[in-house]
Amino acid sequence: MRQKAGLLFYIAIIVFIGIVIFPFLWVLLASLKAPLYLYGEYAFSIKVPAYTLENYISVFTNHPFGRYLLNSFVVGVLTMFVSISIAAFASYAVARLHFFGKTFFLGILLAVSMLPQIATLSPLFLFMQSTGLRNTYAGLVIPYTTYALPIAIWYMTTFFKQIPIELEEAAKVDGASLLGIFGRVLLPLVSPGLFTTAIIVFVDAWHEFLFALTINTKQSMMTVPVGIAMFQGEFTFPWGEISAATVTVTVPVVLLVLLFQRRIIAGLTSGAVKQ
Repeated sequence: MRQKAGLLFYIAIIVFIGIVIFPFLWVLLASLKAPLYLYGEYAFSIKVPAYTLENYISVFTNHPFGRYLLNSFVVGVLTMFVSISIAAFASYAVARLHFFGKTFFLGILLAVSMLPQIATLSPLFLFMQSTGLRNTYAGLVIPYTTYALPIAIWYMTTFFKQIPIELEEAAKVDGASLLGIFGRVLLPLVSPGLFTTAIIVFVDAWHEFLFALTINTKQSMMTVPVGIAMFQGEFTFPWGEISAATVTVTVPVVLLVLLFQRRIIAGLTSGAVKQ
């Protein structure tokens, strides 16, 4: 009976993994097929007369896709650094300090995180237009940081709370300043959470669409999601190019996660076991 239950469990896991992987595999195959084999009898076939890299070449030769990648990377990195820099100090204050309005501050954070993007799109657009920040990196970094800060602060606060207060008191006895304690003692201890939060913020900024579509309308300042949306013509949809661009955009994120998976897992599981 146990063997049958175990067998059914593994079968269910394999089926689940297959369902999850299927869309990614399908997009990968579509990106390698010539446009002729994307329709008709070969549309749902894995075996085609020939696979080609034509779609990948077309993405970079017929579109400024390299510029889109650069824009997304710059915006993602800037958003990550600004958000983490502010969240590190704010989360320490929330975790350690007792100040007036602390509960109100946490409530505002929750309220901001629950606001849909469409509700803030019009005022943000008018603000960016009046300040001349449209079609600039700052025009996207500011709203991205606004939405990234609540989750970054809430997430980092749990890590600061796990650090024993005795470590800070010992550092004070040794003559360390508050800023020295924060930079030399606390930040190294919360580095797993800091790193994990940075990855989450970067990925969110990497694939954001609505703000990027509205604020940066100049082609040279478009990010990857908006650039891919502009691939379609008036009467045609270049599914091969769209699939190739999708794979190209996904690969860096997958490699980033695989490269730093130990740090990410350490950050996600930190505090799971009570010490």
